[in-house]
Amino acid sequence: MTKSQTSGSPSDKPPMDDGLELIRRAKQDPGAFEELYRQNVQAIYKYFYNRTQNQAEAEDLTEQTFMAALEGIQRYRENGVFLAWLFTIARNKAVDFFRTNKNLSPLEIPEDIPVHSDFLNDIIQVERQKAIRRIFQTLPEEEKELIRLRYIADLNFATIGRLLHRSEGSVKKATYRIIHRMRMQLEEKYE
Repeated sequence: MTKSQTSGSPSDKPPMDDGLELIRRAKQDPGAFEELYRQNVQAIYKYFYNRTQNQAEAEDLTEQTFMAALEGIQRYRENGVFLAWLFTIARNKAVDFFRTNKNLSPLEIPEDIPVHSDFLNDIIQVERQKAIRRIFQTLPEEEKELIRLRYIADLNFATIGRLLHRSEGSVKKATYRIIHRMRMQLEEKYE
């Protein structure tokens, strides 16, 4: 699935779904929902894997999200953005998961990010990842969620804004401020 990044001034009208006809067909025929699944499963899975750091849990939560979406497709309003609606379901599934599994302490940045073969670069890379992870863990949950939706789920600013009931511009500005603050903290650490 490719997502175009939005640019220019935000519009007063909400962004429309590219697959509006597909959604209409899925409302009539559950078999048509399969294409919606194929188009969106990767973003949902990456979001859950980042939250749980567990492949089985991420797969289970992804399945639960799509089952809930299939069961609720009749309630989807076609004036919205399907991906934002789907992520609303996913975020609720994540809240439920962590509410029932309070003893879990998920890592926010994956440990298994590949590193280069050069030993010194490997050490530097690992140390930077640890520093970024520590900085990320100090962020308030609202800021963590912005970073997850933008960089883990790869959602564009308009979709995130729709999902969080904020303007595209405020989401973009908040995200860039978070990244700038994290970059400054990282630079202070390595000065």
